[in-house]
Amino acid sequence: MGKRLKQLTQNNTKCMVKVCGTPLINRTLGQLDQLGLSRIVLVVGYEREKLIRHIDSLDISTPIEYVENSIYDKTNNIYSLFLAREYLLKEDTLLLESDIIFDDSVLRCLVEDPRDSLALAAKYESWMDGTCLLLSDQDDIEAMIPGSKFRFSDIDHYYKTVNLYKFSREFSRTHYVPFLEAYTAALGNNEYYEQVLKVLVSLDDPGIKAKRLAPDQLWYEIDDIQDLDIAESLFAPGADRTALLQRRYGGYWRYPKLLDFCYLVNPYFPNKRLKEEIKSNFDTLLTEYPSGMRVNAQLAARYADIHPEQIIVGNGAAELINTYTRVFPSCPTGITLPTFEEYPNRLEPEHRIPYLPDNGDFSYTSSDLIAFFRDKGIRQLIVINPDNPSGNLLSKAELLSLIDWTRQEGIRLIVDESFLDFAHPENRLSLLNTELLDENPHLVVIKSISKSYGVPGLRLGFLASGDRSLIEAMKREISIWNINSFAEFYMQIFIKYKEDYNRACERFLAERERFQNNLRKIPFLRVIPSEANYFLCEVLPPFTSEKLCAALLEKDILIKNCATKAGFNGRQYIRIAICDQRDNDRLTEALSCF
Repeated sequence: MGKRLKQLTQNNTKCMVKVCGTPLINRTLGQLDQLGLSRIVLVVGYEREKLIRHIDSLDISTPIEYVENSIYDKTNNIYSLFLAREYLLKEDTLLLESDIIFDDSVLRCLVEDPRDSLALAAKYESWMDGTCLLLSDQDDIEAMIPGSKFRFSDIDHYYKTVNLYKFSREFSRTHYVPFLEAYTAALGNNEYYEQVLKVLVSLDDPGIKAKRLAPDQLWYEIDDIQDLDIAESLFAPGADRTALLQRRYGGYWRYPKLLDFCYLVNPYFPNKRLKEEIKSNFDTLLTEYPSGMRVNAQLAARYADIHPEQIIVGNGAAELINTYTRVFPSCPTGITLPTFEEYPNRLEPEHRIPYLPDNGDFSYTSSDLIAFFRDKGIRQLIVINPDNPSGNLLSKAELLSLIDWTRQEGIRLIVDESFLDFAHPENRLSLLNTELLDENPHLVVIKSISKSYGVPGLRLGFLASGDRSLIEAMKREISIWNINSFAEFYMQIFIKYKEDYNRACERFLAERERFQNNLRKIPFLRVIPSEANYFLCEVLPPFTSEKLCAALLEKDILIKNCATKAGFNGRQYIRIAICDQRDNDRLTEALSCF
């Protein structure tokens, strides 16, 4: 009945739900139809007439037979299988549940394995729920672990039942069906047929082995709307899958096999000891309220080495950008394209005055900005330094000249230095300085802690200004508890790890140089020099940026397609995050294979 899928199954059985536009039942029957089976047997109940009419309209050559469970709303799948048990006794059988989507190779590996009876098993991942398995080196099922006995400390050893099976007729005759009948008689019809397997594996000779799925064999079980959303992002074709994944804006821990070169973090920080300190305080941080905004402003001020009245802490820089645009009314604003789109997206369209550098590297100087915006009547100028996605960096002298010019012209200057710590030390000029801010109240500095400090899950960002009235106005707009206890604790302890952080940044610079040299060996990429933790690359024929992103996603590697971003005007560019050496080498190896 699929009640957790809500409106999608109000008038449809669960297997009629569409994934990427195709009903699950269409996909499954099409896959079974390729195997040369003698028949397909469906146990039907809820909305059975509608389902049967739909199946009859499909071009399936394998004969289809139906078994009706008229009390589907009072029983569970053990009873549905009990009703179809005679078919198990007639022939070797594949047993499937209709809410599972899988690659063609998943069924083939069951059919082609010479062993008679198999339970398909996948290595445990965080999204999985239900019964887990412990397997021997010989693929014996040593134990079936129900949810009540599940131990997170043992997850490295767990496998998950995929609920796809191969039963030989002999196994069904001597083992499964007799136990199915006995179990149903003893415990009723409101159980799962998996329970019968649990009883069997306790025997000296259970008659069935596990079949381990390979890491690249995709499958997913669809129980609710979130499952459906993830399944679509896994099984969508090519460019569609890239778009679906990027539209999630993160949460890629749900995709353990995916290597993320799209989102931007420090690959070498935080270090192990800092993480262990947070873990050791987990229970307290989880169950205690965080401090209010005033205390967290003090922590942030110590973090940035400025005055508490000059800074406000945000639930990520995105919260501060949003709050700033609410407090400071939209006005003619200069922006450089391409850029981090959170800024222009918060402006009224008529107030966006874009500057597009006239070169293939999207590089510019402060003189370029001043010359372009001098007569544009802007009241505000946004500069990301280093810029995203180009990696362009304004020098210390250029930044100071831009600060002077905007002060003289009465223009508010917003500088986002979220990626500044990735620049070479001789090129860095942080504007988080008490005297500089006080001397230039028109200056607003924004910094994302997620990116350079490698803690995007904590959602931390700072906004600083010498304009105390602006800071106070923003503090009135933001909830007093806008960050959580984990983020607060991180700010509390970071000072102890400052030297570790500096060493991590030095290590990063060496890896960026090595990675850049390797990427430049790829004939269809033109790598643009960067002072940030990513490279903007022009994609050359025979690839387009869309095709290259889709090809890499086939290898479970996600990169950013920039061709659709404002400022590129359809030109073929991608952005590649810089990860650690192992992951960077995996990407260059994948690119070298094309």
